[in-house]
Amino acid sequence: VDVKSLFLFFFPPQVLLLACAEDLECVPGFQQKVFYIEKPFEFTEDQLVLNLKFDDCKGNNKLNFEVSNPDFTVELDGNLVALKNVSEVGRALFVHARSEHAEDMAEIFILEANEKRGALKEILKLEGNLGIPRQKRALLTTPILIPENQRPPFPRLVGKVIRSEGTEGVKFRLSGRGVDQDPKGIFRINEMSGDVSVTRTLDREAIANYELEVEVVDMNGKTMDGPVRLDISVIDQNDNRPMFKEGPYVGHVMEGSATGTTVMRMAAFDADDASTDNALLRYNILRQTPTKPSPNMFYIDPEKGDIVTVVSPALLDRETMESPKYELVIEAKDMGGMDVGLTGTATATILIDDKNDHAPEFTKKEFQATVKEGVTGVIVNLTVGDRDDPATGAWRAVYSIINGNPGQSFEIHTNPQTNEGMLSVVKPLDYEISAFHTLLIKVENEDPLIPDIAYGPSSTATVQITVEDVNEGPVFHPNPMAVTKQENIPVGSVVLTVNATDPDTLQHQTIRYSVYKDPAGWLEINPTNGTVGTTAVLDRESPFVHNNVYTALFLAIDSGNPPATGTGTLHITLEDVNDNVPSLYPTLAKVCDDAKDLRVVVLGASDKDLHPNTDPFKFELSKQSGPEKLWRINRLNNTHAQVILLQNLKKANYNIPISVTDSGKPPLTNTTELRLQVCTCKKSKMDCSATDALHISLTLILLSLLSLFCKSFA
Repeated sequence: VDVKSLFLFFFPPQVLLLACAEDLECVPGFQQKVFYIEKPFEFTEDQLVLNLKFDDCKGNNKLNFEVSNPDFTVELDGNLVALKNVSEVGRALFVHARSEHAEDMAEIFILEANEKRGALKEILKLEGNLGIPRQKRALLTTPILIPENQRPPFPRLVGKVIRSEGTEGVKFRLSGRGVDQDPKGIFRINEMSGDVSVTRTLDREAIANYELEVEVVDMNGKTMDGPVRLDISVIDQNDNRPMFKEGPYVGHVMEGSATGTTVMRMAAFDADDASTDNALLRYNILRQTPTKPSPNMFYIDPEKGDIVTVVSPALLDRETMESPKYELVIEAKDMGGMDVGLTGTATATILIDDKNDHAPEFTKKEFQATVKEGVTGVIVNLTVGDRDDPATGAWRAVYSIINGNPGQSFEIHTNPQTNEGMLSVVKPLDYEISAFHTLLIKVENEDPLIPDIAYGPSSTATVQITVEDVNEGPVFHPNPMAVTKQENIPVGSVVLTVNATDPDTLQHQTIRYSVYKDPAGWLEINPTNGTVGTTAVLDRESPFVHNNVYTALFLAIDSGNPPATGTGTLHITLEDVNDNVPSLYPTLAKVCDDAKDLRVVVLGASDKDLHPNTDPFKFELSKQSGPEKLWRINRLNNTHAQVILLQNLKKANYNIPISVTDSGKPPLTNTTELRLQVCTCKKSKMDCSATDALHISLTLILLSLLSLFCKSFA
């Protein structure tokens, strides 16, 4: 159905006849002002588009036509023809006609092919959609379409602005981005005619649309008409290849997947106009590597880019493939995949992921191992085979001992590099208890097997272990050994008798003893019966005793070849006896000769012994000689006493004998002389020089000589 048929459908001939009867009188202007034509693939040069009827009712003197698109013209007979081959003209053309007596405007709307299917009243709505008001305007503009990438020469005429009231005494002015705004100078307008030109090559991917404004001003610059919007659209050319921007492209698919399983999606980008075929992409697989077991393992949806499997699950078997990695060279072509389209390629890597469809199997049913008694560590490596991917839990083995290990003497672990089972002895074995061991080992995978696969007999193995006898060293019972003795016991006293036995019960061997470590040199041992005795006095206060305990080591040596040795430890706890006299501190004190505080010094006592052989201590002054007492001592507590002067003394040195007695049974007493210096004190300075040496001692000597002299005359 063409436009004419639709028009006749809505306007029957009888209606047209009535209209014509009413319009017999001539009306100046276009006899038909609105036209609808179907857009062809291309307007060819000199092609007749349609015929326009203009009549000013007075002979059409000096008739002139102007077309909004410079690629078209209207001949004097009203034929609208193309001046060259044109593929893009926009949605409408405007034709302005002017004679001496009349002027008018005709509009030609260009419809897509599918728009003919709508009712005529729907088609008429196109006028509003084009943004072209139907009311009469002084300035008429239509959208201008310019292909990108045009070659010189420039400037190039691309459109025309029409002023219905003529152009005498006025000028056209164009403004906006691309004219007086960056990027400046792309478009310009002929001030007198309204012709619009482009001055350089355009790039749609840089700027796709320009929104300009045109106005008419008088010679003084005063706006007469406008401004009116002028839209310029850059027509896309296929000048951009499809590009894959999101690589690398890696997909995974599980082996045995069903036919049609989606692996991954490839998406390319084309910078051309997405609404045109220039950016309409189609995908294709150019090459697959490797080509086995089928050269067509995968298919790509030409429109979506989805890669799917096309082979049967049986062929998608990772263990039988030449390689579990496939590389596909993917091509994206624009223009909907036509031969003239531009192409871009990328490589898609597809990895066939392993699933646990093979159980691990021991390389043999029975393994042998030999280990010496008393030794720990790995004794044998158990080997298995597994056809699954070594980088996955479907290959990694997990071993367990399911029988023969009641004493938990064995453990098995997986070697992460080789996947072997490392069987170890973790508790030393005893040949005398058992010379042979039999273990049953099971191997599984970290990942569970798929439902239709199970672990078979090959997933278990037996390990026969032979224990070799070795000459073991004697063992002391108990070890360590402990005994308590008083210090200072007589030399030659028996401390204890040690006991060591030989674990090699099947070998009848003798044992000899010796001293291994005796830090203080206090002990000896009978080499035959193991009796330990003293060779020196045991002293609790010795630096070799720690926390009242003295430690010595002894050896038990069997008669094997070579002999084996065992070591025993002896701890002797020493009980204290009162064998240390107390000591007094300090032994020197100073006091001023005019001191008001006659408390000279606080004395303390200490004892190396332990309680009750230490404090409380008893402090006493030795008997004082002379006519009067000069000092006294007061007990402050169990360990301290204070010496007090009874009067100020002259500057001199005095020796005060003081005895201190501990609380031991029997008690021990120690007498110590306290040296007291009486000094001259002036202005907080103490001068103890030039004191009479040993004043008290000289006095005592003089008194003694006087006493002897008196006795000689008696």
